[in-house]
Amino acid sequence: MMSNENSGGVAREELTRYLDELLEAARLRDYCPNGLQVEGAARLRRVVTGVSACQALLDAAVERSADAVLVHHGWFWRGEDVRVTGLRRVRLATLLAADINLIAYHLPLDAHPELGNNAQLARRCGWAPEGRFGEQDMAWFGSPAAPTTVGELAATVASALGRAPLVIGEGARPVTRIGWCTGAAQGYLEQAIAAGCDAFVSGEISEQTVHLAREAGVAYLAAGHHATERCGIEALTGHLATHFAGHCVFEFVDIENPV
Repeated sequence: MMSNENSGGVAREELTRYLDELLEAARLRDYCPNGLQVEGAARLRRVVTGVSACQALLDAAVERSADAVLVHHGWFWRGEDVRVTGLRRVRLATLLAADINLIAYHLPLDAHPELGNNAQLARRCGWAPEGRFGEQDMAWFGSPAAPTTVGELAATVASALGRAPLVIGEGARPVTRIGWCTGAAQGYLEQAIAAGCDAFVSGEISEQTVHLAREAGVAYLAAGHHATERCGIEALTGHLATHFAGHCVFEFVDIENPV
């Protein structure tokens, strides 16, 4: 996704201020800083976007002469070793040498009612959102567009994401209420059960998730952390490309990840 070619670019502060307001970044308690994480060029003419600020994405940004990298998974997570050594040093050096900004929005990009990961997953799968649950209302529940089964639900998710989910539950079991939360949200399964969901869709799965789903008689679909969280950053890229058309180029770069 790209906007038209730009003229003088966009001020870094203009983009981050717009994103802070659009995503309501100050509203949520998060595990990392949202917004500008590493300072680079003051004016942005090309922005590369992606799911995670890994070395491959940084290298892609350098190759494209980008002025900023915008991601869902940035750096400086709570509880991490703060020393800049090894791979962290290489990543940071890549940005600093090329004068590239790193901008990241984690929970704000999960929660946004239109551009967020959960909203976009629902749109791609044709689900009608009806409510939210879980910490800070991160998880959603709703209904399928038409009566469906676990097997049909899995096929819908696979078609929407280009990746077959791992499924716990019998394929013929009917599904009338779906719960979902992208990424690593398997911990919300019990709350999804309490909300009356017949199936819960997330990115990841843990060993105990299997037993809980089986014993509760609720289907669980692990559709991939990366796959479920491409949705929001892709939608945000398209939105920014339109909003800043003629001033800044926005390009989504997908770094393949099987998880």
